[in-house]
Amino acid sequence: MKVTFETDASMERSLAKVVTNPAEQQRWEEIDKAISHLERQLVVINPKNNRNVQIQPSSILAIESEDRMCNIRVISGESYLLGKRLKYVEEDMDSSHFLKINNSTIINVKHIKAFAATDHARIQVELKDGSSYYVSRYYIKNFRGKLS
Repeated sequence: MKVTFETDASMERSLAKVVTNPAEQQRWEEIDKAISHLERQLVVINPKNNRNVQIQPSSILAIESEDRMCNIRVISGESYLLGKRLKYVEEDMDSSHFLKINNSTIINVKHIKAFAATDHARIQVELKDGSSYYVSRYYIKNFRGKLS
């Protein structure tokens, strides 16, 4: 299969569009798997030895702001540091998988186990590792839109 690239300024930065012949439609799932397998690595700092480590964005549970850095929690239970402010991390992460839920936290929606409304018009989100976070009122509309 020959691959060509085109640009479209009207598309979101993190969006890619694949155009195929209708006869190739049966191979879309195969193409999607191949592209997903080539997931971009994220270089973070291991705080135990101050070394740079590459991690898969899909392994991230939550990203929490810590002053001018971010704490990244992954599925394995380990935590890493990223030398960027949360607002810049939010711009870099795939918006289809990551969602900002309050001023200091971005979560990976693939790892949400459950969520429920709580007092003060907030939502409590439980991740698959058992940790929980609150969605602040400002981000509730976006949260509901993403998960419905």
